[in-house]
Amino acid sequence: MSSDAPRRGVCLVLASAPGGGKTSVSRELLKTEPELSLSVSATTRAPRPGEEEGVHYFFRTPEQFAAMVAADELLEHASFLGRSYGTPRAAVEAALSAGRDVLFDIEWQGHRQLRAKMAQDVVGIFLLPPSIEELERRLRGRNQDSDAEIAKRMKAARTELSHWDEFDHVLVNEDFAATVAAVRAILHAARTHRSRQPWLPGFAAKLLGA
Repeated sequence: MSSDAPRRGVCLVLASAPGGGKTSVSRELLKTEPELSLSVSATTRAPRPGEEEGVHYFFRTPEQFAAMVAADELLEHASFLGRSYGTPRAAVEAALSAGRDVLFDIEWQGHRQLRAKMAQDVVGIFLLPPSIEELERRLRGRNQDSDAEIAKRMKAARTELSHWDEFDHVLVNEDFAATVAAVRAILHAARTHRSRQPWLPGFAAKLLGA
């Protein structure tokens, strides 16, 4: 019975400073967890080469994004480096009710709002870099940015890092495979929490002869 009974899905939030590895970890996690899907965010930033509407992001103008906020169509929204990001509400609520897990690649502001609205559904994980020097090395390695731009990104990264203690779980992302394994273990444990298995009280009552 337990293996076939419905459960409520998990909102798995994976956050880090820029260059902290959350996107790489997210991609690997999605390969190995068929019940997990990535939440598609709305954003005001321009599409990058290869990005598709509704697949990578919902691309919106600042005016369209503001209208979504005003209509309470977003579970969370945040601004980062002059751009706005947010999570459309309807698709997430439908997934959770159907027992599907949703992965969120968002910043600390979004995590805070999401927890305020869906506290029982959210499991938050923050990835820390092994050192601030390694974080800067990763940022320099993935973009051909000027020193001024790197300094701007490092300042933003320190702001992100200062919110590590708002999350349920914190991992130092030094070994990629070990980090992915730890995130998967957290997800699997969250799926079995009694609050996500509404059939349990009745099942336990039968076992106890009630």
